[in-house]
Amino acid sequence: MIPDYQSLMRPVLTHAAKGEVKIGDLIQTLSDELALSAEDREELLPSGKQTIIANRIHWAKTYLKQAGLVRATRRAHFEITDRGRAALNTPGLEINTAYLKTFDEFQDFQTRASDRPTKPEAVAEDVVGVSSETPDEQLRRAHKRIVESLASELLDRVRESSPAFFESLIVQLLIAMGYGGTSEDAGRALGRAGDNGVDGVIDQDPLGVDQIYVQAKRYAEGNNIGSGAIRDFSGGLSLKRATKGIFVTTSGFTDEAVRTARDLDKRIVLIDGQQFTKLMIRYNIGCRDEEVLHLKKVDEDFFE
Repeated sequence: MIPDYQSLMRPVLTHAAKGEVKIGDLIQTLSDELALSAEDREELLPSGKQTIIANRIHWAKTYLKQAGLVRATRRAHFEITDRGRAALNTPGLEINTAYLKTFDEFQDFQTRASDRPTKPEAVAEDVVGVSSETPDEQLRRAHKRIVESLASELLDRVRESSPAFFESLIVQLLIAMGYGGTSEDAGRALGRAGDNGVDGVIDQDPLGVDQIYVQAKRYAEGNNIGSGAIRDFSGGLSLKRATKGIFVTTSGFTDEAVRTARDLDKRIVLIDGQQFTKLMIRYNIGCRDEEVLHLKKVDEDFFE
């Protein structure tokens, strides 16, 4: 029988304690340790695109990561953190979502994925599997959690990438959003300037009559952009005789930076890490549709 994802949290964490783990190898290893039958190993989700055991191990790792018990190291690899070791070394501790909710980071993750306030009864509903929500409300809330988890993973991948990849990613996203000309032209434009607080330019038309200048900062979480960087970017726009620009970062912006961008005489759009990854998801950059669910309801007019 395939264990649920919460039952897999401790085994995933135990293997991460041995050193860097590759998620693909871990799926095979845990399947062997659990003595899963060939049928269990091959049983697929309704989408038919992923096995159930792989899906549950991925979710176990994702939730552990959101609570700070493991961290990503490189593509498809992760390792245990000091918090994770402390959890493993606590006698009798059951590592499940109820335990993960004791950490602020995990609560923040769940808050982003839910419109409901965090209340004791809401926590109890999640633990015992009882909810006062309608099925379609539960489905939409589950969808939000999936999207938030995907956004977090995408942001980690972007932060681990090279500056050149980040710049190329911005190009692809802007083109998908309707900016720029062809991908080749936009790719040559970005990174061409590299001076005076400006990283690149996107031509909005083939002749480059209308242009948007871009500043890209691939920073770690917590290393937020201050007002000084915004003023430098504005100065770079002035030297280019430009009136609009886009400032993209994988971190965030301080309140003062936001006020500075708003008060300047130029149109500067700020895109932080969370907004950037949500745009990636919206325009299918770095991700793809795995399954489409159609919610149907009775057509009352049909029965009139």
